[in-house]
Amino acid sequence: MKILITNGRVIDPASGIDRQADVAIADGKVLAIGSTPADFRADRTLDAQGCLVVPGLVDLAARLREPGYEHEGMLESEMAAAVAGGVTSLVCPPDTDPVLDEPGLVEMLKFRAEKMQSARLFPLGALTRGLAGEVLTEMAELTEAGCIGFGQADIPLGNTQVLQRALLYASTFGYTVWLRPQDRDLGKGVAASGPLATRLGLAGVPVAAETIAIFTIVELMRSTGARVHLCRLSSAAGVALVRAAKAEGLPLSCDVSINSLHLADTDIGYFDSRARLNPPLRQQRDRDALSAGLADGTIDALVSDHTPVEADAKTLPFAESEPGATGLELLLPLALQWGEQSGAGLARAIEVVSAAPAKLIGVEEAGRLSPGLAADLCVVDPALEWQVRPEALRSQGKHTPFGGYALRGQARFTLVDGRLVHG
Repeated sequence: MKILITNGRVIDPASGIDRQADVAIADGKVLAIGSTPADFRADRTLDAQGCLVVPGLVDLAARLREPGYEHEGMLESEMAAAVAGGVTSLVCPPDTDPVLDEPGLVEMLKFRAEKMQSARLFPLGALTRGLAGEVLTEMAELTEAGCIGFGQADIPLGNTQVLQRALLYASTFGYTVWLRPQDRDLGKGVAASGPLATRLGLAGVPVAAETIAIFTIVELMRSTGARVHLCRLSSAAGVALVRAAKAEGLPLSCDVSINSLHLADTDIGYFDSRARLNPPLRQQRDRDALSAGLADGTIDALVSDHTPVEADAKTLPFAESEPGATGLELLLPLALQWGEQSGAGLARAIEVVSAAPAKLIGVEEAGRLSPGLAADLCVVDPALEWQVRPEALRSQGKHTPFGGYALRGQARFTLVDGRLVHG
């Protein structure tokens, strides 16, 4: 189908485009931005008056709950949530059941996703078999099956020797290792250490749980030459360590979740299990440092950390409830809100959820809006005000600490490979 998007403000941070222009799409690719060929005849025209036309969002942290956790989410529901949120490419962690440590499992998941013709799926393979932290997986075979990197999801790797071997192997073949920086023993609490956790009687997770892990990872990077991506930074001290490591020239990248960027430990309120998250919400000063780090490029990308959780697992006492929150449909408006409130600007807000994360996964066509590239894009109404009503979310997971919040900005249309998948 040939599609013409008219009257929109086209913003592509990767190429620096920011102007009013029409976008012509044919054969699944962007044909032209601005002047359309004289012989172009659109089968469908989308009016983007008052809207932004931006690259499709790239989310580096989205659990789709298949295989193994279909009671909390299914590929169909979570892919629908993704495209409704303007997300056209997403990375899923390997902590499924069974764990993504075998090529056949990765191939099956990718086949299921491709058959749906919705958002593009890029799986992370398990770094160790069963995520048990003992034996390395066959990374080469998993890469051939479609994995774009390897990680432990939220399960810390306690054996430093195993981590060293993993980084050496990954460095030899140019693989990226994705790690949540959290010390296995110090990170066993349920809330960030501080006055609030003490007052509520909740087991705390000190900032040292993150910084000790980062120190270890950075030291091993120096000796192995490995490329590492730190998942969901949560503290001001963590941001400072990453800034120093990048200044040294180490191949280190990192992301932050919408939860840590917009919320603080006080949002736990009176034991609100919707705010039971991994990593735990920290203090206001940490939130400010994360925002500044995202603005200046120390933090590369903003992620939804989408983790659907069933109702029974959330309607428990705070410390016993399952951590996680739905986020795919909230990534776009919360990115726009951050860009406006922080002063980082609209272009940077779009960059941290499109071009920047696409660069990290090495997918050239994702996160960009340019003639000749795949037409993965979304038309965003930045002025549309809406209230987060959990029951109206397309995700099977209905729990989010942003429930009831008034947000502005929503995807009106989402296209993947030139196909209209939402709108």
